[in-house]
Amino acid sequence: MRATDIIMKKRGTFITSSDGTRQLQGSENLSREEINFMIKGCVDGSIPEYQMSAWLMAIFFNGMTFEETGYLTDAMLHSGDVINLHTQPSQEDQKTIFVDKHSTGGVGDKISLPLAPIVAACGLKVPMMSGRALGHTGGTLDKLESINGYTTNLSPERFENLIRKTGYAMTGQTKQIAPADRILYALRDVTGTVESIPLITASILSKKVAEGSDGLVFDVKFGSGAFMKSKADAELLATFLVNTAKAMGKRATALITDMNTPLGNKIGNFLEIEETIECLQGKGPEDVMEETFALGAEMLVLGEIASSTEEGLELCKKAVSSGKALEKFLENVTDQGGNPDELLSQLGKRRSQHKTELYAQEDGFIFIDAFKTGIAGVNLGVGRNKTSDAVCSDAGIILHKHSYEKVQKGDLIMEIFGKDENCLETAKTQLQSAVTYSPKNFEKTDLVYKKI
Repeated sequence: MRATDIIMKKRGTFITSSDGTRQLQGSENLSREEINFMIKGCVDGSIPEYQMSAWLMAIFFNGMTFEETGYLTDAMLHSGDVINLHTQPSQEDQKTIFVDKHSTGGVGDKISLPLAPIVAACGLKVPMMSGRALGHTGGTLDKLESINGYTTNLSPERFENLIRKTGYAMTGQTKQIAPADRILYALRDVTGTVESIPLITASILSKKVAEGSDGLVFDVKFGSGAFMKSKADAELLATFLVNTAKAMGKRATALITDMNTPLGNKIGNFLEIEETIECLQGKGPEDVMEETFALGAEMLVLGEIASSTEEGLELCKKAVSSGKALEKFLENVTDQGGNPDELLSQLGKRRSQHKTELYAQEDGFIFIDAFKTGIAGVNLGVGRNKTSDAVCSDAGIILHKHSYEKVQKGDLIMEIFGKDENCLETAKTQLQSAVTYSPKNFEKTDLVYKKI
């Protein structure tokens, strides 16, 4: 078996028509063995980067079937360690259904933080492997690590033990989990092949399946602050994720959600921890609670805790109103090295000393663009332009007015907190450009657009 032959098989050949036009045709589907050969060679170095790059480009242009995408995901999954959460011999353990949720990322998207303790309080077991901020989107691990002492560097054994004890645990990807994904993503990033739905699907699923989940709920976002800008692209990605996960023997569903405007009132690392606690106290913003409950209901159905999404919604709401979800969150803080009493004492107080404010420049209805807000957040220190950048736990934005609200000139729209004094004016200018004014209200999109 040769890499060149596999590249050419996926690439196809040029066919010259009668009018002299040349078109690339004849791309063929790859077998499991051929895909395994490419991934093994990628990881052990026997296939050079230039051949892997050519293969990725062939996939980018010609796509992959659901079956091929499943083969690729499986090969990437087994390029490293796979966590098995069904290690106990008891019959009860074998019946346990572990369910996780994955978001394609957004601005103010702290949904995982209240979601995990809510569904855990309902009796679901949640293995949650999360990522860090990159680009304009926030990172769950950075938010959690803004809690003093909280560690997300869990061994597989510790991860499993905490899930069994508390119902959920939060960890990051280790170097041993899906190493092929790290290599391929780095190549995709520099070869213009990032926007390939089969490659995105395999990248996401190889990591999520490696954590040991039996079921997956995907939050696939569309809009200015999302990776998928249109509803159609988000729907296609959601379909690939669900069908590929099912082909791998996993339970799966996806919700397509709006990310044209930021979620919630607070954007930042500690600020989003603060808003998480507000949500678990039953005082969270309406949009965050709506999306959290919608995703939680889907998770409970996959985990056979609820027989319908309607029942799942009621269970989630009860977990919050009873106080059990907040108890789970604080228990997890203790589990992973934080101090709940210290955390609660900091609420409303932990803010960067470098601060400015943004006021309405005219009367009218406003719309706040998610992407521009996210970029401003990166400059404030909330996120990263590259993986080696540090984040500032106490930087961020508090929204006092939201999209679709009517304002008067001079109204406070945002409080802005930066990593230093120098970043404030740049971020403020970016945030001014993120706010659009209109005498008539903007058309509002449903937060949850569709279920796949």
